[in-house]
Amino acid sequence: MKLKHIFLSLIFISALSCDKDDANYEFVEVATPQIMSKAEFRKSVAIVTPRDIEKAGKIYAYKDYIFVSDVGKGVHVIDNANPKFPKKIKYLKIPGNEDISVKNDFLYADSATDLLVFDISNINSISLKQRLEDVFSIYNFQMPLGTRFVNNEGYNYQTDIIVGWTVTKEKREKIDNRLIDFAFEGAALNSGTKGSTTGQGGSLARFQIVNNYLYTVASHEMIIFNISNLTKPTLASSLYAGNNIETLFQADGYLYIGSTDGMYIYDLVNPEKPTRLSEFVHWTGCDPVVVDGDYAYLTLRGGNNCGEQESVLEVIDIKDKTKPTLAARYTLENPYGLGIKNNTLFICDGTAGLKLFNKENPLKIYMVKQFKNIQSKDVIPLEDKLLMIGGNTLYQYNYVQDGVQLISSFPLK
Repeated sequence: MKLKHIFLSLIFISALSCDKDDANYEFVEVATPQIMSKAEFRKSVAIVTPRDIEKAGKIYAYKDYIFVSDVGKGVHVIDNANPKFPKKIKYLKIPGNEDISVKNDFLYADSATDLLVFDISNINSISLKQRLEDVFSIYNFQMPLGTRFVNNEGYNYQTDIIVGWTVTKEKREKIDNRLIDFAFEGAALNSGTKGSTTGQGGSLARFQIVNNYLYTVASHEMIIFNISNLTKPTLASSLYAGNNIETLFQADGYLYIGSTDGMYIYDLVNPEKPTRLSEFVHWTGCDPVVVDGDYAYLTLRGGNNCGEQESVLEVIDIKDKTKPTLAARYTLENPYGLGIKNNTLFICDGTAGLKLFNKENPLKIYMVKQFKNIQSKDVIPLEDKLLMIGGNTLYQYNYVQDGVQLISSFPLK
C-alpha cells in the first residue's frame, strides 16, 4: 500500500509540474525564411512580355509611360500615349523590388540588396546596364503578419536572399509581450533639373531624384547615390535618418521623410550629406507626406499594424523648417497616398474612395467631391491629368472646373 501511495503521489506531483510548465508556454506562429543564393537571385532579373499583375504597388510616371510595381516581384511598363486606351508593353522581372526612379531614360530600381540601372531609351529593347551589389543592407522581407518568432537557422545574410516564408505553429516559451526584435545579423526587417527629364512618383515613394543624386530610404537609413554618370551611379553616403521610415518626398531643396512616428525635415545644402533640421512627432500611424509652399500634408492611417486607431489628415506649418507645428487636423477613414494640384488636395481614402479637398486656406480645408465604390491607394497629379491606383486598377482623370473627370479605368489583372 505504501508503495502505491508513493507512486500516486509522484504522478500528482508530476502533473502539477506539467501544468506549471504548460502555463509558461504557448503555441505561436513561427516564420522560417525561404532563401535563395544571391548568385541565383541576381540571375533571375529579366525583361519579358506583359503579364497580369499579382499585387499592385506603387505607380510612377515618365513621359508617355506609366510604371506599376508588382509588389516584391517587378515592374509593369504601360504605354500611355493614349490615356483612353493604355497598353501593357513590357514586364521588368525584378525580384525584391519596391521602388523606381527615372532620369533621362535611365531607370533605377532596387532589387533587395542591389541597385539596378536599366536603359529605357528604346522602350521595345530595354536593357540592364549596371548592378551595384549589396548597397542596401536593409530590404523588405515581406514578413508574414502575426508571426512572433523567426527561425533563421541556415540563413546567411552575406550569401543569401530571403524570397518568401514558411509559417508553422510551434510550442514556445511565453514572452510576456516583450518587444520582439526580428532583426537578422547584418540586416533589419522592413524593407528634376533644368535640361533633364525626371519622372514623378506618388506619395508612397521611397526613391527621389534631386539634381545629380538619387536619395533612397529604408526602415531607418538614407542611402545616397551620385548619378552624375547615369549609367554608372556610385554610392555617395549612407546615414541614420530616423525610425520606422516609410516615405520620402522632395520639394524646394528639402527632403521630407514620413515615418510611423512623425516627419523629418532635411536640407540639401550638402547634397551628399543632408542635414536634419527638425522632427515633427505624432502618434504612431502609417504616414505619407506631401508639401506645398509653407505647409506639409500628412495622412495617418490607423486601425491596423500601423499602431493607431484614428485616421486623420494633419496640416503642418513648415514656414520655419526648424520648428514645424501642427496647424490643423481633419478626420478620415483609412487614408493612404495623397497629392496636390493647385488648390486641390487629392486623398486616397482606401475603401472610402478618392476624395478631393479645397485647400485654398490650408487651415480650413473642406471636401468638394468624393469618388465612392472604388479602392484608392496612391495618386500622381501630373500637369495634364491625374493618375490613381487602387486595387489592381489604374485610373486616369482629366482636370475639370469642379474637380476631375474619368478618362479610363485600366484593369491590371
